[in-house]
Formats: sequence, C-alpha cells, structure tokens
Amino acid sequence: MKKILLATSALAALAAPALAADLGPRGYAREPILAAPIYNWTGFYLGGHLGGAFSGSNTFNGLVLSDYEARFLGGVQVGADWQFATNWVIGTEGQYSWLGKNNINAIFPGGFVYGNDQRGLGSITGRVGYAAGPALFYVKGGYAYSDNRETLTFAGAPVAFLLDSNHTNGWTIGGGVEYMFFAPNWTAKAEYQYYDFGDARFIAPAALVPFGSFSNDVHTLKIGVNYRFNFANPVAARY
Repeated sequence: MKKILLATSALAALAAPALAADLGPRGYAREPILAAPIYNWTGFYLGGHLGGAFSGSNTFNGLVLSDYEARFLGGVQVGADWQFATNWVIGTEGQYSWLGKNNINAIFPGGFVYGNDQRGLGSITGRVGYAAGPALFYVKGGYAYSDNRETLTFAGAPVAFLLDSNHTNGWTIGGGVEYMFFAPNWTAKAEYQYYDFGDARFIAPAALVPFGSFSNDVHTLKIGVNYRFNFANPVAARY
C-alpha cells in the first residue's frame, strides 16, 4: 500500500507542471473603454421656433412711404437629414411661422390707404451643412409662401382694387447653426432667413397706377428646438 501511494504522489507531482503549462497564464478582465461620442445627424426631426420678422421699408417710386414694423413670430418645422463623407450633411425641411399683427401699410396722396395683413410665412427648403462635433453649420434655400390679406380703403371705406401679382409665392434663403444637447435626441438652433415675394403694382384703381411697383420681402431671426429620431448611441470599444 505504501508503494502504491508513493507512486501516485510522484505521478501527480510530475503531471502538475505540464497541466499548468497547458492552461497557460491566468488572464485578467479589462473594463470596456468608451470611445468619444459619435454625433449622427442622419434621421427625421420635428420641432418649434420663436423669433421676429422685419420687413424692408419700400416706396412706390419714391413717392409713398410704406410703414413696416417688427412682428413676433412662432411656428413649427419638420425635416430629414443624411450625413455622409464623415462631416457633411444634406437634408430638406418644411417650415411654417405664424406672424403677429402686421402693420404694413402705404398712404397715398388723395386718401387711398393700402394694407397687407401678412398672417404667416411658409417654406420648403433644401439645406447643406457641415458637422463639427455637436454643432451643425448650415445654409438653406428654396420655395417660400406668404399668407396675405390685402386691403385698400378710401376715406376709411373699402375700395375694390387689382394688383398684377399677389406676391403669395416667392423664394427664400438663409443659414444658421444647430447644436446637439447631451440629452438624447434634442437639439437647439438659431437661424436667419430671408423671404422675397417679388414686386407688385396696381392695375386698378387708375389713380394708383402711376405710383409704380413695390416689393414685399421679409427678414426673420429665429431660435428653436428639434426632437430627432434615429440617432446613433455612443460606441463602446472593447479591447
């Protein structure tokens, strides 16, 4: 019995180093290393904005001044973006802004008063931007729409009139910056946008025809927020 035990112990002693060599050195688990957040602008978004509208002061051939005052605006926007070539972003956006009371008017010699209650501004634009980390710098441009309600009075009484253009349809151009918050999916933006609805002139009444044409353009400044869908989460790189 003693010989058997001694032989077994000897075999175990010889086998231990070989078994340890087969198992290899003991490893230690590493914690995952988080990579820097990847800001992904690809996806759909919707949001709202506030700001002000400022119309240019125009004249009818220098004879009649038009009175334009700043107005409050507020509205909504919806759009989609696609990020490519690492930092470039292209997209499209639809936007509508309701305007506060409009005081656009022109007082003609003889008692005629023209008024334009511009109740809203809309646009459908394309945009191109460059993403620098959480910030997106962009320019935009495209179709513009104006919700007009025009009037003409004489001595305070409504008068029938005719213009060669209702300056409802036009074009717009602008630009701004959008910034991605740490909160998931939320961004804030600030932008300038110019709207041009062309020139118009009176065809009737005949007394206003000689005064020529006048333009209808609007400058806007807006701040807003967007909620974005389909963002990518920060990547956790494992080593």
